[in-house]
Amino acid sequence: MKLKLKNTVIVLIIVNVIVFILQGVLGREFTTSFMLVSKDVFQRPWILFTSMFLHGGPNHLFYNMYALFMFGTLVEQRIGTKRFLIIYLLSGILAALLSIFFYDSALGASGAIMGIIGVTIMLFPDMPVLLFFFIPMTMRTAGIIFALMDILGIFLPTGIANLAHLAGLGTGLLYGKYLNNRKSGFQKRFIKNPATRTINSGRGFSIELDEDDIDDYLNNGRL
Repeated sequence: MKLKLKNTVIVLIIVNVIVFILQGVLGREFTTSFMLVSKDVFQRPWILFTSMFLHGGPNHLFYNMYALFMFGTLVEQRIGTKRFLIIYLLSGILAALLSIFFYDSALGASGAIMGIIGVTIMLFPDMPVLLFFFIPMTMRTAGIIFALMDILGIFLPTGIANLAHLAGLGTGLLYGKYLNNRKSGFQKRFIKNPATRTINSGRGFSIELDEDDIDDYLNNGRL
């Protein structure tokens, strides 16, 4: 698969880094003004969104941005920029919404990134990855381990919003399933065998649809 680097992931990484620098320069007041504070959500609903761009430290930022680059680039290439942004923002906001019922405060892009990981699991389940940078396994297996770690974290709290992670992951898995079902339906409609099928357009010419055409339709919503 030829990887084409699109702009959205890089823009998100740059925005997160700039915001983190502002956190350091402007101090705690800046962070607390835009982080998710559960009791303030109804007075300041925008913190459901702004909290996605704040981080608790350099390690928090690094690992989130590393995951965003690795998986986000792949997903954006596969499903297109519009769909990528929809699932990224939706996962982050739903994760924040769930957080208000279980945590006093929260911040970070983890919920949104877990949504992207969920999509990656559904679209590329057999893709080889290195868990913790050295343990080889498929993306499907890594996803199960991620989920189990967060479930364990619910019962052994470490200060991480594990339920928010699971909400983001679940959102991504559902969206990835929707995309897979859409592709399957599109294939059943237009392709009866691995070869291309010629379709009469009703305008005196024919159209041949192959796997690349289907992917282009799913990525861009057009043929």
